[in-house]
Amino acid sequence: MTVSPPNDPVSGPHIEAVRQFNRFITVQAGLLREGLLDSPWTLTEARIIFELAHSSGLTARDLCQLLDLDPGYVSRILKRLRNADVIDRQRSEQDARQMLLRLTIAGREAFDRLNRASVRQTSRLLAPLATSDRERLIACMKSIEDIFRPQPDSAQGWLLRPHRSGDLGWIVEAHGRLYSEEYDWDITFEALVAKITSEIIENFDPDRDCIWIAERDGQRVGSAVVVAQDDITARLRLVLVDPRARGQGIGKRLVQECLRFAREAGYQRMTLWTNSILTDARQLYEALDFRLVHEEPHTSFGHDLTGETWERDL
Repeated sequence: MTVSPPNDPVSGPHIEAVRQFNRFITVQAGLLREGLLDSPWTLTEARIIFELAHSSGLTARDLCQLLDLDPGYVSRILKRLRNADVIDRQRSEQDARQMLLRLTIAGREAFDRLNRASVRQTSRLLAPLATSDRERLIACMKSIEDIFRPQPDSAQGWLLRPHRSGDLGWIVEAHGRLYSEEYDWDITFEALVAKITSEIIENFDPDRDCIWIAERDGQRVGSAVVVAQDDITARLRLVLVDPRARGQGIGKRLVQECLRFAREAGYQRMTLWTNSILTDARQLYEALDFRLVHEEPHTSFGHDLTGETWERDL
């Protein structure tokens, strides 16, 4: 997202153009009707049903953060959905202090009806358009999304971006160099990373996989990758921050962006593999609600190590 300097005022014509587009698209999308998609639900209620349908359980706080909503407003919506037997609450097995919201059988049926109605409405909207116009429309929508996607990191002198040519070679080199210098791991680790990156790019599906690169002053300083482990599980791989760029929150933002992508791609949980000696990484994963689920000693890269598997729900 390109942010104008504070002394660059937004022009009146720009404001009016955006307002006119908002008026146009709300009619096209049917958002002004009494119930979304001829359902009994408002837009916000339907969105909450959607989010719960694509997760294994969210807290009210999760919904507030995910949708940028006021807690009091969310509380009133959740009360209505509970009264309609659309959602119920269950105590979290990982943290007894948390109550997780899940769809009931009736809630799942409500989501299925909304989903089918949305597919029909979108199909009717696109049907009159030529294939070239549909592709142009989707490209414009993607541009809008990219422009407005938050990039607060750029104000700190660094930014996140999707991968491009040359990035995977850098990921291999950076991992090999860093782990050799900091942990004395031998060249077999760099060979493993090369094999992993080759498999990632050969099987890359942009709807299910993503590769994020952190840049500072035009130089690569971090990476993180999401790939599919199975239909409902995303795997986080190749998280790295160059030592010169540590302490700026880059690692946290990389993992948060991967979590966001995985959630939007429809995954229900995320897993990762690391080693017990990587204390900074382990602290980051724990802070982002991953939990250690398995440990296993192994001899690799010239050392005796303890591998760890961490997971979290999305």
